[in-house]
Amino acid sequence: MTSNKQLCIGLSLNATWNKGDGWRRPDSGVEQTGSINYYIHWAKIAENSKLDFLFRADYLYISPQMLGDSSNFGSPDPTLFFAAIACETNRIGLVTTISTTFNPPYVVARQLQSLNWLSQGRAGWNIVTSIEGADNFSDSPMPSPQERYAKAAEFTDVVCKLWESFPNQAIVIDRQSGMFTDKAQVNAIHHSGEFFSVKGPLTLPSHESGRIPLFQAGASDIGRNFASSVADAIFAAMPDLESGVELRNDLRSRAMEHGRDPDAIKVLPGLYFFLADTHEEALELHKASHSHLSLERRLASLQSVMGLDLNDLPMDQRVTAGMLPDANQTVRSRTHAELLRRYIIKYQPTVREILDRPEVVGSAHWVSVGTVETVLNDIIERLEAGAIDGFIALPGGSERSMELFFEELIPELVDRGLFRSEYAGETLRDHLDI
Repeated sequence: MTSNKQLCIGLSLNATWNKGDGWRRPDSGVEQTGSINYYIHWAKIAENSKLDFLFRADYLYISPQMLGDSSNFGSPDPTLFFAAIACETNRIGLVTTISTTFNPPYVVARQLQSLNWLSQGRAGWNIVTSIEGADNFSDSPMPSPQERYAKAAEFTDVVCKLWESFPNQAIVIDRQSGMFTDKAQVNAIHHSGEFFSVKGPLTLPSHESGRIPLFQAGASDIGRNFASSVADAIFAAMPDLESGVELRNDLRSRAMEHGRDPDAIKVLPGLYFFLADTHEEALELHKASHSHLSLERRLASLQSVMGLDLNDLPMDQRVTAGMLPDANQTVRSRTHAELLRRYIIKYQPTVREILDRPEVVGSAHWVSVGTVETVLNDIIERLEAGAIDGFIALPGGSERSMELFFEELIPELVDRGLFRSEYAGETLRDHLDI
């Protein structure tokens, strides 16, 4: 090993194990996914394994791909979702997702601080700018990435100022003098900016654990700049080791440019794993999870992601840099588009190879398929290469895949000194060491 540092590990509570045709398996548990008790069950198992946090993505729209042959129909409000889980757990962090494009910052600051109080300092905020959903909030089209990130930066600044506007120390509870709150410590923020005008202060004090940790997932150039300026952890898109090393090094460099300690940012890619007792079984799980994606769907997804139309090309045709569309055009996901552009420029892959890429069939996550030993070696390889500080576990294929993760993979990481055997603290800030 090149380092004795321990991994930071979170678990996604989106039912990724039911993706594609996975929900059709007898052991998928899909009938239970509408009950909060189902997620509380897995949350308790994750806490028993001493994971750092639970994570939940969110969607404020329903796309055609969420309906029909998919078991996904969107998401309950993740903050309310975690409020219920907070009452059934004690130590594990709870990272909720809230968009800065479609919400007012005062309400978000209050929601997050409420979850932080309810969980006794275990709340975290995954900041997203959203890539779709404008039709559900106005008649306007989606703002440009530049506008969304500019708004996100101001939004985050307002939320943090609101948390500071009513410090925990302002609650004195002095029975003798009759002072419950020190009014001098509670102050309006009088924010007036390009997007928001907010007076403040917040309606409840901050929690004694300190500022709520911030997560962010931007991997495009503008997203990286925003993430490196504010985030404590990055939910990174890195489909291969090389892109992971480049991303982590770049984020650390940008953090220094913002005057931050590069070690203050944890780079946590999504690890979409398919675990089984044999490699062959794992490959079948992976195949089933994408079997619903026809050639037509994959081609349409590619065109949506980066504007590249390969409909008329044979599957063994190589795609070169000269065939790429303008990098500045409007695309569904700038992050995925830039990852694919770099891949095509470097490798000149075939059409078939491109249509099998994670950016096309999934969410540009790191995919690992095989036995516990296979996935364990993949994790160690990326850690030693300097590509990761940890990961967010995205179980794939079946509940059995998740069971193997908890019953065998996590204990292996503990035995190798790469993960904790007991919690050292009680809050999310403690777990992230910030």
